[in-house]
Amino acid sequence: MTHFAVSELPRPAPGEIRASQYGPQTSTGLPAMRAADLPGMVGLPISELFPDVPKAIYVEGDDLTPLRKATEESLKNVDMSMIKERSTVNILASQYGFMIMGGYAYREVIRTIKEVVEQRTGCKRVRLRVATGFRLKEPEEVIKHYGLDEMFDGRALPALYIDQGVEIETPIGTLMGIKRIYDADFIIHCHHGELRELDMHRMISRTMKPFSMSYARFETRSVHHMNFGPRSSNLIPRLVFESDFVQKKWAFGVFMAASPQGVTGIEAGNDLMPIDRKLALLAFKSYGKIRELYNEIEDCIAIIDGTGEPRYMVGGGTTFGNLTEAELDLFDLDTVPVSLGFGLWQPPPEQPKLKPVNPAVRALVMNHFWTGVPQMELANSCPMVLVGDEMAKLVEEDCMNIEMINKCVTAHDLPAAVNFAKRIVNSENLIVFDGAYGSLTCNEKLAERLIERAPIADRRVEEELMPKWMRQRGFDPSEAL
Repeated sequence: MTHFAVSELPRPAPGEIRASQYGPQTSTGLPAMRAADLPGMVGLPISELFPDVPKAIYVEGDDLTPLRKATEESLKNVDMSMIKERSTVNILASQYGFMIMGGYAYREVIRTIKEVVEQRTGCKRVRLRVATGFRLKEPEEVIKHYGLDEMFDGRALPALYIDQGVEIETPIGTLMGIKRIYDADFIIHCHHGELRELDMHRMISRTMKPFSMSYARFETRSVHHMNFGPRSSNLIPRLVFESDFVQKKWAFGVFMAASPQGVTGIEAGNDLMPIDRKLALLAFKSYGKIRELYNEIEDCIAIIDGTGEPRYMVGGGTTFGNLTEAELDLFDLDTVPVSLGFGLWQPPPEQPKLKPVNPAVRALVMNHFWTGVPQMELANSCPMVLVGDEMAKLVEEDCMNIEMINKCVTAHDLPAAVNFAKRIVNSENLIVFDGAYGSLTCNEKLAERLIERAPIADRRVEEELMPKWMRQRGFDPSEAL
């Protein structure tokens, strides 16, 4: 990308922010100013940094038709013969899917699945279940915002981890699913394949993880998060998925695959393992390079300015959690990463406890984010500046992070917050997590650094890291995308 002058880069294109009761209660539910509108900010195209990252068929704001066609095409070879005209079918969705590029891509995939199933099987008893990670009212917000109840003729319901449970017998004992997830004859697992929570799944049984998280009661979620380490925990979703109880209800899975460029395609099948393999290969090629490039950042101020909680908020098509752990090679199965979850609090004896946030992140400016998940490690690890009184009030009342307000300062507006952060940490590099895919919102100074170091990150992944990641999982090098 050296032929591009930084001054010629396009303006940033931040993602849409969805207003929520979990966000700051401004007059509109939105921030007064987006970080993309700060002076000197640019949109650094991912395709220019890494031309071989798989291209997108959809980026936020595009026509949804290619997504619909890709979903229809992916379903052509899926066996639906188990579904009869009088069957009941639950399409299982994650609230996180609706955080991706405004949520309308995921909505269109779900709509298409419903219509194809109805057309091919004659079944009209297709329902939707929207699962959640933490925020109990978020599925209700999702159902209302996207008109899902109308789409499903009044049969769209939240599925919460505190709802009535159902026992699932596994080789390690009885685990607990959510009854509302499984209250149909058959289930269709509709999920998304972008890179999040890598510290937990390590791209092992990634496609099955929701069966011990989104679709499980909190007792089983706790087994996954706290009773096992960041590799052995991947046993739990597989045991649940492969249980007789789940397999008797299993129809097929559909995944909205993504790279930092955007949605790259739709993967569907009755067998999840081939999909799991494809998502791993996609992750190595695309997210592996972005993670390595983040590891080339020596210092920066991260601005949080989008929909959802900070760790899962996207910038440049990659979640903030991947920047907070960029110095750890989470794809490498030879190491036990001391990151969030089990590894942070119970590291192996020979590994010291590390900071849960990459030391290169010198400060955080919180322009817009949602509360409702534990994230005290952020405020404990580096200076945090809240933008505006509404954001401060939100944090002060957050029962999941009751000490966070005591670790922060509040600025009147976004420019003041950024200027303050620059002074106290002596960094001029700004990187923004604003929901954007296809390009990374940053300032010109950081863009210059990333352009310079991208070839180094690219070469390291292609020649050193990706061959190791594939060898560890038994993949043939010829499978590399």
